[in-house]
Amino acid sequence: MRALDAAAVTAWAAACVRSLDALRVDIDGINVYPVADSDTGSNLLHTLTGARDALATEPEPAGAGDALAVLARGAVRAARGNSGVIVSQVLRGLAESAAGRTELEGPALARALVAADNTATEAVAHPVAGTMLTVLHTAVAPLRTDRQLSLAEVAGAVATAAADALDETPHQLPALAAAGVVDAGGRGLVAVLDALVTVVTGTRVETPRHLGAAVARQPAPPAVSAWEVMYLLDDVDPAGLPELRTVLSELGDSVTVAGDGAGSHAVHVHCADIGAAIEAGLAAGRPHQIRVEPLLTAPQEVAAGSEGPSRAVLPVVRGQGLAELVTAEGKPVLRVPGSSAPTVDELLGTITGTGATHVTVLPADAELTAAVDKVTGHPMLEDLEVVVVPCASPVQVLAALAVHDPARRTNDDVVAMAEAAAATRRGELLVAREEAITWVGRAHAGDLVGLVDGEVVLIESAATGSRIVEAAMAVLDRMLAAGGELVTVLTGTGAPGGIGTTLADRLRTERPEVELSCYSGGQESAVLLIGVE
Repeated sequence: MRALDAAAVTAWAAACVRSLDALRVDIDGINVYPVADSDTGSNLLHTLTGARDALATEPEPAGAGDALAVLARGAVRAARGNSGVIVSQVLRGLAESAAGRTELEGPALARALVAADNTATEAVAHPVAGTMLTVLHTAVAPLRTDRQLSLAEVAGAVATAAADALDETPHQLPALAAAGVVDAGGRGLVAVLDALVTVVTGTRVETPRHLGAAVARQPAPPAVSAWEVMYLLDDVDPAGLPELRTVLSELGDSVTVAGDGAGSHAVHVHCADIGAAIEAGLAAGRPHQIRVEPLLTAPQEVAAGSEGPSRAVLPVVRGQGLAELVTAEGKPVLRVPGSSAPTVDELLGTITGTGATHVTVLPADAELTAAVDKVTGHPMLEDLEVVVVPCASPVQVLAALAVHDPARRTNDDVVAMAEAAAATRRGELLVAREEAITWVGRAHAGDLVGLVDGEVVLIESAATGSRIVEAAMAVLDRMLAAGGELVTVLTGTGAPGGIGTTLADRLRTERPEVELSCYSGGQESAVLLIGVE
């Protein structure tokens, strides 16, 4: 096929329904995130069926753009579950990019798929790595170039990249790794893209698509962990949508507000307070077709002594380097950008996303600790045991992780991590942003300030490379005067290159008994963060 026209769009919709109908049971069986309620395949099938049926009930579209617009409106109206809302936005992005076009050749389809990725991502309040959005974003990455590909090449490249990305989802989302499955929504998206390849090439995709091991479920009475609230919202002022997302994010997680391009929006949230979720819609517009379903989950049996889905340790940190360092150790992590505080939705989604019934949270500073403390009593977490080990610095988080032992009893392990964090003395070097009076004198904007355990101990007038090294050694000398054998340094974005090697050489000469470990932390708030144990 040279170009996608209205007939091809209709054929694709039908092929999606056939494929999802065949895969529904399998996809339902691997649905563990955000809630293991075994309905992702069913939700996707219902959504795409509604989209296909919309094409059959409306006047024959004039071209591919019109057909995709009808498909998108039908999907938004029929959307069920988080996965259904997201796939409706994939169709909406395709439709808006293809508006007014009779046919879509290869380059036009590539642009439309990139637009679909953008539209779907914008609809989700806080995207989570390892879900169908990750699969979609990875799938369209090869299309973000100036290469001119044919229609078949575009469809094939996206489907292949999506299948590869699907296999990576257990490495990105701990709940999937614990269950031994790939993301259910991502598997449905791969089916949709495979159907597109079939329509475009006339050849059925025979490559096996990985599902992962079946989730072992023990017979037990299901419990209501929360509620899935969905409704269509009309008569809404677009300027009020950000506030709606904020309110829903404070109530729960999996928040999606997705438009159909014609003024109607599908609203989705997992929360404990049904009334508040509906009231938020009433404040923003006219909610209708309200649907509420319990999120039923069954207890999971876990072998004694295994970390599995029963236990997880969740660091909450700032800085890309530090986040990558923690992730490399096989731990889930929530990275908070800049100096902002994490949202309720981000925290709830990440905590529940571990798939664990006991979660020990390690926030890396006082502000992050306060944010985590606010959600520990949230109704969405009432079936989980969430323990917060407050840390005043990322170096204390690393110290806690260093002693974490999943083979130890849970309470003993928490105590050990808390003791390790508390026993780690913390220092930092930062550049003053404004003038201030301290115990050791006046600091001006641009001065280099050294702190030990939160107290200012030195002020340098120039934050140059050589002065940073000398200031770091001065802070270390003060910290090591009270004892210590292990020094950990995290370099910030403003640290001079090679400072880790320079400090290691100085310590070998001046304090040979001390071991230094230096990592790129990527923090913006401090030039160096120092820990002494």
